[in-house]
Amino acid sequence: MYKVLRTLALTTFAIAIVIPTAIVALGSFKSDVEVYSKPLALPTNWSFRNYNRLISDGGIFTNFKNSVIVTSFSVVLTLILASMAAFAISRMTNVTGRVLFGLFALGLAIPGQVNIIPIYLLFQRLHLTNSLLGLVLINIATTLPISIFILTSFFRELPKEMFEVSAIDGAGPFQIYRSIALPLSRPAMGATSIFLFVISWNDLLYPLLLVTQSDKKTLPLALLDYRGEYATSFSMIFTAVMVASIPMVVMYLFMQRSFIAGLTAGAVKG
Repeated sequence: MYKVLRTLALTTFAIAIVIPTAIVALGSFKSDVEVYSKPLALPTNWSFRNYNRLISDGGIFTNFKNSVIVTSFSVVLTLILASMAAFAISRMTNVTGRVLFGLFALGLAIPGQVNIIPIYLLFQRLHLTNSLLGLVLINIATTLPISIFILTSFFRELPKEMFEVSAIDGAGPFQIYRSIALPLSRPAMGATSIFLFVISWNDLLYPLLLVTQSDKKTLPLALLDYRGEYATSFSMIFTAVMVASIPMVVMYLFMQRSFIAGLTAGAVKG
């Protein structure tokens, strides 16, 4: 009975993923009329006209570049800051370490939507609206809590004896972090980087809040341009979604081992 229920649940979950994905993938080769009339059917005529139109508009390359810049800097800087903070917190065995960890964990309980007005006013005063730097900074600020939460849990699982021996040999805290903690934390860093990449790449809230200029828009925000006042070109939206999903698929294919290793790190001891 358990196997039957498990198979049924997994099959239902797979169908729930495959059907929307198929609608988007097939819809990118259809016209808007076909998308509405036959969403699950194969295209009558396989055509790349939507992709040609997307490329000929030219704006997609600028939006793609903006997303790459914002996501790359956000992920790298967040990993650097989060790993440093997580290593320091994991090394603190007193009340200070627990308080700091609790404060960062508390940041997970505060949704970003409740801070929209203060964030906009602050970034406007700092002249960071319509700026890729502003998007990078807000991504770092919003993803640091979850990154520190994940990495701190991993660093705490590392044997303390290695750090103590290195300290006896004369290694300083930063040298221990750089030479021992970072190499051992590659699985956790890989899993966290994929997690951060997906969050930053798909972020719509903050670009929608802080960006109004067309040349500063990221891909998720640019997708809204295909939504009309009276009609929406779903075929073009599906095409843009397919293009926007390519980096995430490629990154996961190259880093899936690190992702799986990061998820299972610490599951088995001894």
